[in-house]
Amino acid sequence: MLNKIIYLRCMKIGIVLFILGLSTGVFAQSGVVKGRVFNSANNEPIEFAKVQLVGLQKGGFSDDLGEFFIENLDPGVYSFQATVDGFEPLVINDITVTNARSVELNFAMISTIVQEEDNVTVVAKPFVDSKESPVSLKTLNATEIERLPGANRDASRVLQALPGVASPASFRNDIIIRGGAPSENKFYLDGIEVPNINHFATQGSSGGPVGLLNVNFIREVDFYSGAFPANYANGLSSVISFKQKDGNKDALLANVAVGSSDIALTLDGPLGKKGDFIFSVRRSYLQLLFAALKLPFLPTYNDSQFKVNYEINKKNKITVIGLGALDDFVLNSSVNDGVDDPEQRELNDFFLGNIPTQDQWNYTIGVNYLHYGKSGFQRIVLSRNMLKNKSQKFFNNIETDANRLLDYSSFEAENKLRLENTWIKNGFRVTSGLGYEYARYYNSTYNKVVVNGAPVEVDFESNLFISKIAGFAQVSKSLFKKKLDVSAGLRTDISTYSASLANPLNQLSPMLSLSYKINSQWALSANVARFHQLPSYTVLGFRDQAGNLVNKDNNLKYIRADHYVAGASFLSEFKAKFSIEGFWKNYSQYPFSINDSISLANVGSDFGIVGNEEVTSSSEGRAYGLEFLYQQKLVKGFYGILAYTFVNSEFLTKDGNYAPSSWDSKHIVSLTAGKRFKKGWELGFRWLFSGGAPYTPIDVATSSLQQVWDVNGQGLPDYDQLNQARGTDYHQLNIRLDKRFDLKKMSLQLYLDIQNAYAYQTTLAPILLLERDENGNPLIDPNDPARYQTKLIDNTSGILQPSIGIIFEFKVKSMQKEE
Repeated sequence: MLNKIIYLRCMKIGIVLFILGLSTGVFAQSGVVKGRVFNSANNEPIEFAKVQLVGLQKGGFSDDLGEFFIENLDPGVYSFQATVDGFEPLVINDITVTNARSVELNFAMISTIVQEEDNVTVVAKPFVDSKESPVSLKTLNATEIERLPGANRDASRVLQALPGVASPASFRNDIIIRGGAPSENKFYLDGIEVPNINHFATQGSSGGPVGLLNVNFIREVDFYSGAFPANYANGLSSVISFKQKDGNKDALLANVAVGSSDIALTLDGPLGKKGDFIFSVRRSYLQLLFAALKLPFLPTYNDSQFKVNYEINKKNKITVIGLGALDDFVLNSSVNDGVDDPEQRELNDFFLGNIPTQDQWNYTIGVNYLHYGKSGFQRIVLSRNMLKNKSQKFFNNIETDANRLLDYSSFEAENKLRLENTWIKNGFRVTSGLGYEYARYYNSTYNKVVVNGAPVEVDFESNLFISKIAGFAQVSKSLFKKKLDVSAGLRTDISTYSASLANPLNQLSPMLSLSYKINSQWALSANVARFHQLPSYTVLGFRDQAGNLVNKDNNLKYIRADHYVAGASFLSEFKAKFSIEGFWKNYSQYPFSINDSISLANVGSDFGIVGNEEVTSSSEGRAYGLEFLYQQKLVKGFYGILAYTFVNSEFLTKDGNYAPSSWDSKHIVSLTAGKRFKKGWELGFRWLFSGGAPYTPIDVATSSLQQVWDVNGQGLPDYDQLNQARGTDYHQLNIRLDKRFDLKKMSLQLYLDIQNAYAYQTTLAPILLLERDENGNPLIDPNDPARYQTKLIDNTSGILQPSIGIIFEFKVKSMQKEE
């Protein structure tokens, strides 16, 4: 019945979009693209640079200030190329031009050092190369991000289209890269570290169900699954760098986006003659949808984001960014009202009995000061971020002290300073710097848990103050007429947490990258590197009943990962890139749980807290595999990305044998393709596949004990069989239809986004429930009165999820005189 209702609604939406499409009129060509062409080393303007629309005889030249202006463009998607003698050509791809706003492009040109006898011709490429990261770097621009089917304008889900990134079968946004845990990823926003990019964040990890970043802000994403630059800290599986747009300098603009789960307002415009801003607020109504669908929990999220630029002069610029979220997670106590299906009522009661309530807020605010010199630039980055997390659970949801199972309250606060200097001269690029961080962590925990088959009370309070210091340097150079690119770097991190972590030699992280261009199309590249990551604050701040920092006493260490990557790439003549890479990651010094005798590398994909327990730095593991990527930029209206990854991820068990990690998906496929039609229509699809995820079978014998079940409320994993079972393979088809209306001073975009179009359901780990009588009381095992009677039921995931959205952008006030 539900599928029929959804189908009818989708049909109605499609008819409305079709009718609106037929009514599209003819509007004036008023799209404007302007910007600046400058030397990337010193920000000096470049005069007489030719800026042209790729494939079209339209463009302009930069003036003595390096500025250019192109007008009377039809709304659409274009690529732009800048060329000038003495500098490498530069292409900026897939820029969406509308009548509502002018587009500003900044071409940061790289000087060419070519002797006369070299006779070298440099050709512009649609894909940007990096000497520091010649492998494992993928870049997505704003247009590619906004149009991805199934992402529903969620920046976190966009990353799942890239190679090596597994798509979890649940509704969460956990980013699982090359067989690594979600906690192994680090995020940067305009060069400022942001601890988490999801609402309802799992503390000690990085996942959550809904993305925090507003896609209206994002200009570009650099995704590193290896070969991380030396100035980026504390990542083991990925570093993800988001670059935000600047505010519009000509007019105050408003953007209103209404989706299936939230509504957002974005404002951007100038701040005087030297500044600009962009600001947004977002409010969810997901709780209303969940209540209507009779789901047992009701999440509400709110967030705000801003960016302010102030250009002191052409050599000095200040950028201030901010990001904040307020999340509330409550139970739907009336979920069973009107539900007649006894099995569904039983499942609802199970979830109500196990899901804790949660209140969480977090923010990041930072300042990035940029100064250009004669042969390079310097950055001073200052930031503060904080996470406050409170979670509670009571037996049978009766809030009394006697029924208290979990009462957790904590916060993490970090104050960071990073100094960077980049020197560019004679073909050398040298980046060096220092970082300092002062952090405070507070934790108040009361938790009834089961250890070795018996209930145990964990009750402690922890206050932790630590400093962290980092030093880094990286040198890059092209050799042999730019055939060979070489980059070498070194980094070290220390912490005042303990004497061993304060020794910089223990955390030395060397890196070396090589890339050889066989010709203008073929290249071979490789990287070898060592990376370190400090364990989470939940691990650092855990105390025993006597108040001791037991993990400090256990000689806790930085987690270590050694990366080995090699690959080849081919650039076609049709704005397409083919690449293949082999990778190997060796893990060591990973936290190993004393209670459960498993590596913490296997946890982090659920709500709650990770690492709030005693551990030792003794776990070892490995992940290795092969990646293939085909990426087609927009050509004649067509675009596409095909990514395939084979990965084998495994960690040593307590017995010293390798077992699959929780992220061992084996085969990962993502196929995205689309077509832009005339009159503002666009149709895209994405098909994704992930091999069945491993899980640990339930220890039914221990779980059924009354004293265990009354505390734990669900099945306990049998870690003697760690990850020895698997769910079924997961795949789904996402479809997105867009229609854009470009009026004189505004634009309207309607979209229909269908996730899991053929309603595929995957089977996950089964759920253990109690047998109950007709009154809902648990049945005692007649053969053993100390136990309940239990049963295992299937656990499936996957429903058809259509959503519609409206995006309305318009000019509030022009700051320039219009003709």
